[in-house]
Amino acid sequence: MAQFEKVTVIKKANIYFDGKVTSRTVLFDDGEKKTLGIMLPGEYEFGTADKEIMEIMQGNLEVKLPDRSEWDVFKSGDSFEVKANSKFKLIVKEITDYCCSYLKE
Repeated sequence: MAQFEKVTVIKKANIYFDGKVTSRTVLFDDGEKKTLGIMLPGEYEFGTADKEIMEIMQGNLEVKLPDRSEWDVFKSGDSFEVKANSKFKLIVKEITDYCCSYLKE
């Protein structure tokens, strides 16, 4: 989906890693939550509370998912899933635009 209709956007940004990763929270009427963000090149580790699906709108990064010994490459148009209550690592190769969906299980 290229755009969201009838949503609430939280004005205050989520800022991580000294501003190298930022996002805005988008809330839907049905309770769904997403974030839209930008990651600058660098290495990062994130923790999850909920299951997440991260869509790469533009960019290039490597991801080490929980329980995997290898790094996977994701580019524009790709997505990956991270289980709830886990950690994952990223090596962002170029400025990356992403959309993250949070799923309650």
